[in-house]
Amino acid sequence: MKNKIKVQNAVRTILTGIGEDPEREGLKATPERVQRMYGELCAGYQMDLDTVVNGAIFEEPCESMVVVRNISFYSMCEHHMLPFYGKIHVAYYPDGKIIGLSKIPRIVEMYARRLQVQERLTEQICDAIEKALAPKGIAILTSGIHMCSVMRGVKKESAELVTTRFTGVFNENSELKNEFYRQIRL
Repeated sequence: MKNKIKVQNAVRTILTGIGEDPEREGLKATPERVQRMYGELCAGYQMDLDTVVNGAIFEEPCESMVVVRNISFYSMCEHHMLPFYGKIHVAYYPDGKIIGLSKIPRIVEMYARRLQVQERLTEQICDAIEKALAPKGIAILTSGIHMCSVMRGVKKESAELVTTRFTGVFNENSELKNEFYRQIRL
């Protein structure tokens, strides 16, 4: 994190603004703790696709869908700076290249660890896989619970946002899209 002191001072200002005393025993170290927490929760800003993929693209004549499902993610809503979390399911249909197994969850992590909206998160993951692999098609389904609609606002704890993105053969072949849905329900 670039400006640790600025973040700590901002937390002190918020504490004072809500009527708290940032010098009382339980809050003295809170500005530093919050600053470290934001450094962790927003670590995706310090990552880039080339470093995350780290050359783990392999020539492989694979002729079937590759699915990585149930990738847990935690992110922060850019509108309220409250958490949202859920699962992401990713499939791609290779075009002569595959990616190392751990790289798709790492790509998810890179974009989830930024201030986000779920719609953009789904798009960014798809675009990154497209850039890294140029597969015949990509399918992504993201399901999230947003604390900004659970803790405040409409206060609907069971409301779940689902976003999808399909490219290439997943748009052209409804049976392949249906197979993706079957795979992620297993």
